[in-house]
Formats: sequence, C-alpha cells, structure tokens
Amino acid sequence: MTLRLYDTASRTTSDFVPLQAGQAGIYVCGLTVQSEPHVGHVRSAVNFDVLRRWLTARGLEVTFIRNITDIDDKILAKSAEQGRPWYNLAFAMKRELDKAYDALNVEPPTYEPAATGHVPEMLELIDRLIAAGHAYEAGDGSADVYFDVKSWPAYGELSHQKVDEMEAASDADPRGKRDPRDFALWKGWKKDTEPETAAWPSRFGPGRPGWHIECSAMALKYLGGAFDIHGGGLDLRFPHHENEQAQSRAAGHGFASVWMHNAWITTAGEKMSKSLGNSLVVSHVVERVRPIDLRFYMVSAHYRSHVEFSFEALEEAAAGFARIENFLTRARDLLGDIEPGTFCADFELAMDDDLGTPAAVGAIFDVVREGNKLLAGGPSDALRGSASSVRAMLAVLGLDPLDPRWHSGGSATEARLTGVVDALVTALLEQRTAARAAKDFAAADAIRDQLKAAGIEIEDTPQGPHWSL
Repeated sequence: MTLRLYDTASRTTSDFVPLQAGQAGIYVCGLTVQSEPHVGHVRSAVNFDVLRRWLTARGLEVTFIRNITDIDDKILAKSAEQGRPWYNLAFAMKRELDKAYDALNVEPPTYEPAATGHVPEMLELIDRLIAAGHAYEAGDGSADVYFDVKSWPAYGELSHQKVDEMEAASDADPRGKRDPRDFALWKGWKKDTEPETAAWPSRFGPGRPGWHIECSAMALKYLGGAFDIHGGGLDLRFPHHENEQAQSRAAGHGFASVWMHNAWITTAGEKMSKSLGNSLVVSHVVERVRPIDLRFYMVSAHYRSHVEFSFEALEEAAAGFARIENFLTRARDLLGDIEPGTFCADFELAMDDDLGTPAAVGAIFDVVREGNKLLAGGPSDALRGSASSVRAMLAVLGLDPLDPRWHSGGSATEARLTGVVDALVTALLEQRTAARAAKDFAAADAIRDQLKAAGIEIEDTPQGPHWSL
C-alpha cells in the first residue's frame, strides 16, 4: 500500500507523491517562545516526529524544518510584564522547549531557523509582493506594510472561507489598512511602547516582521519555492497558514503540496492554552508520569483526533504501555540483545493509512500477545522475531523502551540508585525463592507484600520471578 495522507486544503486523503523521488521536504510551524510549553504544544511536535520517522522508514531522505518565533507581540507583552528584555525571555523559553522535546524523544529537525535571524529574507519577500501589486505601505506614516487580501482571488482556499464573510484581521492598527481583513507584513516600530531592540532597519522605516511573513520566508529559504508537506496545529489553519499560502503563492511560489494539521488536546472540552488557564506544563507533567508514557498517550490517538486530557486516561495508557515494555524486558532476559527487525503487515497498513497510529498500536499489542505465549517455551527464533518486530514498530513511534535514548540524560545519582534498587530487589527475590523452597510460604508472601507496597510487581515465570515497577 502507498502512503496516503489527508490534505486539509483539498479535504481528501490521497497517495503521497514526493516532488522529488526519494526525498521529502517538511516545514512545521514551531512555537512562539513566550512561556513554558504545555502538553498541547508538544503534541504537534510528537505527531510530526512520527510522520518524519515513518517517511524515513519508508526509505525517503527527509529534510525537516521546524521554526522558532522569537519576536512577536505576545513576547513583547510578556517580557514587559516581567520586567525583562524580550530576547532574554525568548531565549529562556526556547531552552525550556528544548528540554520538553528532549524529554519526549522528539528528534531535532534538520534545521530550526529563528525568526530574528531571517529579517532580510522577509524584507525581500515583502518587496516582491509590493512589486507584484499584492502588498502596500500604510499611508499614515506608521511604516506598516499590509498584504492586500482582495488582490489575491484564491484567498480563503485553504480554510474554505469567503473573504466577504471573514472578520477583520486583529494583528495591527486598522487605520492604515485599505481593508480591515488585510494582514500585517511589516510592523513599524512604536517607539513609545516598544524597546528599540525590537526594531530592524528597512526602507519603510524601523520595525519588525508580521507573524505570517516569518514562516513563508523561512520555509522558502530552506525548502525552496515548492515543497511537500506543511504541518502544524489545527488552530494555525486560519489565519496563519491561510496567510502563509496566500503571500507565498502571490509572490510566485508553489509552496506546500500537502497541508497537515494535528487536532488539539483539550481540557474540559476547551483547547488547552495559557489564555484559558488550563495548560499543563510539560516539565510538571513528567514529574508525575514517565515521559515515555506521556508520548505513548499522545501517539495512541490519531493525529487528527481531539484528545481530552486527564491524568486518569494517561495512567491507563501507561498501564497499557507497561504490558509492551514488560514483554520486551522478559524477552531480553531470555534472549540477550534484541535488534530491531521488520514491521508486521497490519502495522504497515495502519501507518500508510494517514498515519493511523491507533491501529498501529493495536498491531503492536497483537504481536506482544503472541509473543507472551512464546515466552513460556523459553528462547526461540519465533520469540526473537516477535520481540525484534515490536522494537522496530515502537522505534517508528519513538517509543522503543530499549533505545538508550530513553535512558540517557539522568544524573549520576539516578544511575547509582538504579543499580542499588536492582541489587536490593534481586536479594529479596532470592530470599523469597529460598523461603518457597523451604515451604515457608508465609515468609515468601511477606516479602512479596513488602515489594508490592514499594510499588514493585512480581510475576512468577517458568524462567524465574520477574519484577517491574
């Protein structure tokens, strides 16, 4: 089966055919680094990380660009509230974002351009739009520049809206606009309210880029005038992605062939966002649950499905993943090192069907179920085949628990404690085995109860007791 992807623009699922054989270019809108990332933010990163991994597994050479918006109205407002330079806030929050990505095993992009590093490219694109009659300078002396929405007849095709039914763009003072729906390409510096460091020189006057022009300029620079996939959260479809597409194509570029949007993570039925006060910061969530369990929770849902977040659902997902992890751990104890192998057919079919991760996870559980039956028979080629297949499939989802990536980054103290716990539990299990051999079942049960009270589960297998947290 050929990989099929859902395109937001056409509202259809069709075969993915790269513009260049054997290659794929992807641009994903990253975050505006105004505050710490919450679970809803990182869902997009996890979903498109899975897309990238699957394309790579399918033999494509992937160029993956994910930007950072490090200058923006929200950053300026937030930094003013905190009494710190805007660039200091953006840098600090970028570091928090990197920590969240690393915690969830999101692979670094091919390149991660920052908006502040690409102002010349943005100004060049703005000049091109003005020359083509699709943009204009405000006549009020503000140095603002706007995209003329009415000059581009196809405006609204991505979000399937009619221009006359749209609300006014709220990204700039409307006094300099020809039409209230025109959006800002360049924002003149407001010396009375904005720091001088937040302005760059231009022929229009000092100022800074509008949000939408940033992504167009960066995507075009690193992926060329036409590329395969543009991704981001569903909330970006309008106005951000609509505006990106309009200005890029008005400048003469084909831009993205396929538009992919992941759905929201909601709390109490509302999109998770800081403005609603219902955000769950990643750094806090992973203090309560393992990062690998949080990633499994996200991956288990289809990227286009909304997810209602709750810790109860997260803990249920963690219990499910523990069954997969337990199988791999027991198989490794029997077989030694297990290398990733081949995918099962059902997994491939699911992933090729618009990244059907729920069915893909179901296929993994099917293999684990059969693998657990093989464990009782001891080491075998069939058991190795099952375990290696599970590792390969989990790797595509970024969830292979045997991957050293999930065990790196811990402190030296944590590493020592792991060894201490291993030694203590092993010693207690040996005592329990000796008590059972002596038919002192009361003592054996007491040891088991002590371990259970400490959060350690014991499973007696033909190969001896196996323990897990």
